[in-house]
Amino acid sequence: MANPYRDLFRVSGTANFAVAGFLARLPLPMTGIGIITMVSQLRGSYGLAGGVAAAFVFTYALAAPQISRLVDRRGQGRVLPVAAGVSVSGLLILLVCSYWRMPDWTLFAAAMLAGFMPSMSAMARARWTELYSGQPQLKAAYSLETVLDEMSFIAGPPLSVGLGVALFPQAGPLAAAVLLAAGVALFTAQTATEPEVKPVAPLLGENTAVFRNPVVLALTLMMVAMGGVVGSIDIGSVAFAEQQGRPAAASFVLSSYAIGSCAAGLLFGAFRVAAPHRHLLVLGGLATAAATVPLLLAGNLLALSLAVLVGGLFFAPTMIVAMEVVEQTVPGAKLTEGLTWLLAGLNTGTALGAALAGQIVDAFDVRAGFFVAVGAGLAIAVFAALGSRLISRKPIGRQPEICPNVC
Repeated sequence: MANPYRDLFRVSGTANFAVAGFLARLPLPMTGIGIITMVSQLRGSYGLAGGVAAAFVFTYALAAPQISRLVDRRGQGRVLPVAAGVSVSGLLILLVCSYWRMPDWTLFAAAMLAGFMPSMSAMARARWTELYSGQPQLKAAYSLETVLDEMSFIAGPPLSVGLGVALFPQAGPLAAAVLLAAGVALFTAQTATEPEVKPVAPLLGENTAVFRNPVVLALTLMMVAMGGVVGSIDIGSVAFAEQQGRPAAASFVLSSYAIGSCAAGLLFGAFRVAAPHRHLLVLGGLATAAATVPLLLAGNLLALSLAVLVGGLFFAPTMIVAMEVVEQTVPGAKLTEGLTWLLAGLNTGTALGAALAGQIVDAFDVRAGFFVAVGAGLAIAVFAALGSRLISRKPIGRQPEICPNVC
């Protein structure tokens, strides 16, 4: 049996942009937790730290799709260095403001500026799509990118926290700034694989937002709910491990989720599934929702690890299907923006899920925090069903650039 992942890299330059894209996406998971680590150490307030981190996350959620929209219109090589420069400047200003103990509002302002960070996951997927659109290799490419996303969220936060604790409080965000600058520079240097800018047909209109596409809207909301599951599991697992008197074991619990998701993503990408996307979307949504229920039944760390492992098995395949639906639904001239909406929704949901679960754990108990995951799971099933229904109204397939109803 041929290895679909090895086949991806037979095109010259693909390995280079894949590695550069991974380096450039590490700063996203590093920055939020790096801000929390830095501000809590320097100001002694987790409330302030969480607020500043939230300012970064929500600015990213709003700005990233607009940056991707510019990329679709102007090209990666012209837009990404500017966006990365703005974000790096914000991170450096944040470090200066924290070092000189400037007023709290300056931290929020700098964090918002840092939030103008491009979605490098979407940029890499756009390159794979340019190379393999309409070919079986694209599914493997999307699976690989989902696994790389998972790996960035496995490696990024511990790296950021470790640097901030071992060296100095600003070390985590500083490393994120360096990685973003270097990663984007290396990524944009790979001009041979950069997608061509596709002209937008007059009926589409350059200023028409992809988010108005009901399929993209439904899938973005589904991704917000999926992020809610991730964020609540993060907080719930840490609190559960502390309650069991083994706080360090939380890392093993969270690793189980990532391992399950990565393994399922790689396997899903390696095989061709004949079922229609609308059916796969519903099945993935229902399975992801059902997999949150065992979290409520876990009585020890081993049981919780097994529960999150099972939950992770359905996460990556569902995300891959959603990405494939967007790739085949939105116009090629607006693909990067469409993919970015889903990724921004995932990150927003993660922040919201963590914040809500944290409040519930503080107000009630550890187990109550997992009810956020169950509620988010129900929302996943609902939006997956809605997305499937919207897909079934129109045959799936890349829509023509002259159709005004898809954007």
